[in-house]
Amino acid sequence: MSQMKRAPARDGARLAWEQLWAIVGKDLRAELRTRQAWMSMGLFALLTLVVFNFAFDLRVQDQGVVGPGALWVAFIFASVLGLARNITLEQDRGPMDRLLALPVDRAVIYLAKVVGNVIVISVVEVVALPVFAALYNLPALTPGIIPVTLLGTLGVAAIGTQYAALAATTRARELLTPLLVFPLITPVVIGAVRATEALFTPVYGDAPWLGLLAAFDVIVLSLSAVTFQYVVEE
Repeated sequence: MSQMKRAPARDGARLAWEQLWAIVGKDLRAELRTRQAWMSMGLFALLTLVVFNFAFDLRVQDQGVVGPGALWVAFIFASVLGLARNITLEQDRGPMDRLLALPVDRAVIYLAKVVGNVIVISVVEVVALPVFAALYNLPALTPGIIPVTLLGTLGVAAIGTQYAALAATTRARELLTPLLVFPLITPVVIGAVRATEALFTPVYGDAPWLGLLAAFDVIVLSLSAVTFQYVVEE
């Protein structure tokens, strides 16, 4: 009997997994056809890094402190720009309505959107990191930067996906999305900046910033997966 009960559970998990990656694949194929989000986000991130580099008279002793903040400002603003555009296009053109009409769990849709957004943002980060390392003369291209950027990006995507979907049904969505997202991602920004500083300056290396980022991501993903159905059905 226990084996018979576990079999439907495994089948349900496999189906949810297949549905998740089917949605992710659809979103990525749509983005590859236009490349508008990647181009706008990448250009925005690169311009932000260049402006910060020339706006401050950075000496060698200041680069390790100012550089991480500039890096994550570029990532955050570019990410929110892409998140808002993604959900807005889906609402305007109808794919979101068709997706909601399918027999797919709303939590699966949410997680698929988060995964797709993490992939899109990560591509921008891969392009921006070498530019950051060259402009700020910091060792950003090290293995230690990978968990920091992944956890920080996941936190931004988890919150941004939820509230971009909430704002997409309003007329002032371009304005409302940043207003909703920026205050809520403050813990992510602080943790990501401090964790990045710990890679460059040993004074910040003692605090468990990666652990705090991971805990925040788990909490946000869990709560948002449960409440996403109420957001998209409003």
